[in-house]
Amino acid sequence: MLILGIETSCDETAVALVEDGCLLGQKLATQVDTHALFGGVVPEIASREHLRVLPRLYKELLRETGVAAENLDGVAVARGPGLLGSLLVGVSFAKGLSLAFDTNLIGVNHLWAHLLAPGLEGGLRFPALGLLVSGGHTHIYLISSPTEFELLGRTLDDAAGEAFDKTAKMLNFPYPGGRFIDDLAQEAEPDTELFPRPYIDNPTLDFSFSGLKTAVANHVAAHPELVFETMAGSEAVEKLPAERRKALAKVCASFNWSVADTLRIKVERALKRVDHVESLIVAGGVAANTGVRAAMAGVAEANGLRLTLPGLSLCTDNGAMIAYAGWQLAKAGFRHGLDLEAIPRGRIVPLDWERVAPAPR
Repeated sequence: MLILGIETSCDETAVALVEDGCLLGQKLATQVDTHALFGGVVPEIASREHLRVLPRLYKELLRETGVAAENLDGVAVARGPGLLGSLLVGVSFAKGLSLAFDTNLIGVNHLWAHLLAPGLEGGLRFPALGLLVSGGHTHIYLISSPTEFELLGRTLDDAAGEAFDKTAKMLNFPYPGGRFIDDLAQEAEPDTELFPRPYIDNPTLDFSFSGLKTAVANHVAAHPELVFETMAGSEAVEKLPAERRKALAKVCASFNWSVADTLRIKVERALKRVDHVESLIVAGGVAANTGVRAAMAGVAEANGLRLTLPGLSLCTDNGAMIAYAGWQLAKAGFRHGLDLEAIPRGRIVPLDWERVAPAPR
């Protein structure tokens, strides 16, 4: 079964082809440099860029893989959550292809796709506990199968990735600045008393990183010498005087620890509340963070679970994860009609598939 995947939920335009669970090829255009000028994603610019580059990426993908559009068994598209204008570009393009080539249309939950993405690199074991850590969401799921997700804990305000982005912006690192924080964090031991582990003194599995963001803002305001005078990249970091670099590394390490340990606490709490699971799946952009990966490795080892982490290229938004999730849905017999809606962030993505006979295994 051959599935085309389309991803336009935020600031990455991506397409990919998956056949029988294997990636045939993918193309991606990033808007990072464009949005770095503004310190974050500008929705209007993002949607215009998707509209500009998506047709080109699609044609290049078919040409490079030698696949004819007439042979597609389905077109999968990220239908939400995300930026509404950006999502509409991808959904409209997918509907056009579905009509033109009389093939199935499959709307994919962008968050579920992140957690299924490691399946492209190896087998997934179910049931699993899934931790999604991204710029817009920090969620915990009980995953019974590729099409059965139960939300156990969610972001109440700021997600972990949002805290990384805002902390980097306070220090005057370019967007996205999480990688600079992570790199510097490797140079120092964290001060575990410097920043709080937010929203852990409660029995829930929900997350709120706004308090951590405020604590960092207060610390930076009290120590203005930590902030670069102009937007700083790798070269500016390398030129830092030793003492200033040491102090900045300590802040980054302490922030990293606060995020990672908060995730650890909530995941361990979730494991105590669910029946036996076979694995722990961690995905999303922040799953590339060294501290988060190490903390989750510790949780998995302590609980005798298989840790499933995507490769770094699959942590960020990409078309491969949409194509793979679409393939899983199509294999289970799910599809959508042309009334498929794009779902912006803040709304629940509905389970409104049409059910057809499952594809032969």
